[in-house]
Amino acid sequence: MTCEICGKRRMVGNKISHSNIKTKTKQFANVQKVRAVVKGKVTRVHVCTRCLRSGKITKPTAQARPAAAR
Repeated sequence: MTCEICGKRRMVGNKISHSNIKTKTKQFANVQKVRAVVKGKVTRVHVCTRCLRSGKITKPTAQARPAAAR
């Protein structure tokens, strides 16, 4: 997965054992699927937790429920 705000994606590196054998490994970004306001519309986007925490997206406000009929 890729963050749609900052473009963060997986990193590739080597896992190195005690005997210095190198094996390829992957580290994935912490990407969440959240509802956000994009261009005035509420859509689901994939966003990393750093963008969520720093406030780079705006979450939609809760809509008021209609009063119950009595």
